Amino acid sequence: MTFTLVRPAPLALLALTASLSAPALAQTANGERAAGSPAASEDSEQIVVTATRSALPKSALPLTIDVIGGERFTDQVSISGSVIDAVAALSPAFSPTRQKASGAGESLRGRSPLFAINGIPQSTPLRDGSRDGFTIDPFFVDRVELIFGSNALQGIGGAGGIVNQVTVGAPAAEGLSGRAQAQLTADADLTGAGMGWKTAGLVSWKSGAFDATVGASYEDRGMFRDGDGRFIGVDGTQGELQDSQTLNLYARLGLDLSPTARLELLANRFELEGNGDYVVVAGNRATGLPTSATRGTQPGVAPVSRTETLSLTLTDDDLAGGNLVTQVFWNRTRDTFGGGVFADFQDPLIAPPGTLFDQSQNRSRKYGGKFSYERAVPGLEQLTLTVGFDALYDSTTQILAATGRPWVPETNYRSLAPFVQANLALLDDKVRLVGGARYEDVRIAIPDFTTLFFYGRRNVEGGSPSFSDVLLNGGVIVEPVDGVRFYGSYAEGYTVPDVGRITRAISTDGVRIDDFLDISPIISNNRELGVEVKRGPVDFSAAYFWSSSTNGSLLVLVNDVFEVQRERVEISGLEINLGVDTPIEGLRLNLGYSDLAGRRDSNGDDKVDIELDGTNIAPDRLIMGATYRSGPFTARLAHNVNFSRRFDGNDPRNDFGGYSTTDALVRYDSGIGAFTLSGTNLLDKQYISYWSDTQRPTDNLRFFAGRGRVVTLGWDIRF
Repeated sequence: MTFTLVRPAPLALLALTASLSAPALAQTANGERAAGSPAASEDSEQIVVTATRSALPKSALPLTIDVIGGERFTDQVSISGSVIDAVAALSPAFSPTRQKASGAGESLRGRSPLFAINGIPQSTPLRDGSRDGFTIDPFFVDRVELIFGSNALQGIGGAGGIVNQVTVGAPAAEGLSGRAQAQLTADADLTGAGMGWKTAGLVSWKSGAFDATVGASYEDRGMFRDGDGRFIGVDGTQGELQDSQTLNLYARLGLDLSPTARLELLANRFELEGNGDYVVVAGNRATGLPTSATRGTQPGVAPVSRTETLSLTLTDDDLAGGNLVTQVFWNRTRDTFGGGVFADFQDPLIAPPGTLFDQSQNRSRKYGGKFSYERAVPGLEQLTLTVGFDALYDSTTQILAATGRPWVPETNYRSLAPFVQANLALLDDKVRLVGGARYEDVRIAIPDFTTLFFYGRRNVEGGSPSFSDVLLNGGVIVEPVDGVRFYGSYAEGYTVPDVGRITRAISTDGVRIDDFLDISPIISNNRELGVEVKRGPVDFSAAYFWSSSTNGSLLVLVNDVFEVQRERVEISGLEINLGVDTPIEGLRLNLGYSDLAGRRDSNGDDKVDIELDGTNIAPDRLIMGATYRSGPFTARLAHNVNFSRRFDGNDPRNDFGGYSTTDALVRYDSGIGAFTLSGTNLLDKQYISYWSDTQRPTDNLRFFAGRGRVVTLGWDIRF
């Protein structure tokens, strides 16, 4: 079956999903590599954002883009401990994190972002296990590139934007160099159960045209306590960060084939494994008592995530006057979830009802390739054209590991996507017009299968539904004076709903996959108006956006299980960011604010009528911070506010009460490394996490508090 998609007509100025699969290096506008130099990559407009898939600087693109790198990234990771928490702490348009291994419900601009490592997708949209925020240790990340809003720059999955983690690059100097890190973490009570530690090392060697970088990190996390000193409840099903251990192995080999051409091989293996030494203790939502934990043994295998990534990238930034990027990659994930005697796992043919224990495991592997070539048009140097082609193959299944039953049939996804882009500079670069198109040809193949007993053992006829469409984006940039930029843009992105969650829940006879519209793709768009001012001590940006999807995908709780519901969704928002260098030398103040509104169609009349709930949209957020740098000394203080929110048209018991936290860091760069002392939730504020506070109003086993005060002492040396 072929799906024909009806989309709103794009604006008069249309454009493509942009150019190519950029290298995992930063590059300056003149093509010189800036790899491995995070201090230079944070604020410069000339640094290429590789996730945009263009060698043009970000100022030449009509997008909201943020690059978290250099000391800004190092400081925030020292405070937050993970890439995903660092992004949430610095970007108000990102939702508060769950502080769990699962990122279900975490969003960017109200939609799920695509997580990538050097442009390699880490997400598993066919059966979303929501573990894609934890696939690499931040020790191996040089910077994080955020592209806000729906787009198809990296293909499938960028409904809310892109979070691209660019790994450490090639060593700059000949010979041996490296980095080592050690950290010790403790909760407010400084108890043994709440203690954690981490160690990591990286060694690089450069000799002529060849360089190699290898490293490893290991982290052991203790239990988490809330602001009242109680253990935070463990999520024995979806997985935990607390009471867990992480091992990351990393390697990157490079060969300069010529002064402009480079070949790189990247390998990364990340495993997050729960210890399973604690079990949940029910809380009481009626009295406000959060879920807790006590010593005990979780049944079955404790939740574990494993991600392996391998890529080979060839770049040439002066091939016939243009920039060539090619990449082939392979990625495999295996996520095991906690088990139990759950209703949907029961089968009287195997064991008496109410006695059958089982646990699920997602298995996904993907491979693909990206090609693009970008250059200025000879004789018309103001016009830059890009042509490219992407291919992606994904195979995902979910099994019940204890009994060997398939829960989600093996689902195969294939995407072939040629694209073209044009970027025209006018009036001495004061005006830019951007436009192009990406053609997506997608096929999803599912074999015949039978659902579990819980869903009625329905026989489902498999099939190979397909869809094809041209995804457009475009925009205009006006820079009337240096440092002041206005832009407007329209961009389309696409993803698929959680196909596995949909197919496993089929509970009626006679379903044919070829006719099953619930697995049709989600086409979302992002219309945006923005302004940026970078003059003197002021760095200001504001963007207003509105997006819609006529056949969106929402998670809705049905019989205590989240299922996918297809409805029209509309989201709008305002984002403001301000940074100011004060008259006090070395002191910088920053402020970020995000206001989001989302509505959905609850009755099928194609008109949105009630608000999105907390499972599907973030609260309004305010971030305030002050950073002082003087010689070897750095200090940072940040205050994050998550405003209360009512969800009109939904269960009032799921309204959000709001909370705020305060974080801080001091660092001193000595002759024997940098010593850092950081703390999160310094005031030891007691609060309920956003995800827990806005759903399951009668579930006392998932009423999770947020983490109380955490102090981390770190040492980091580079040589």
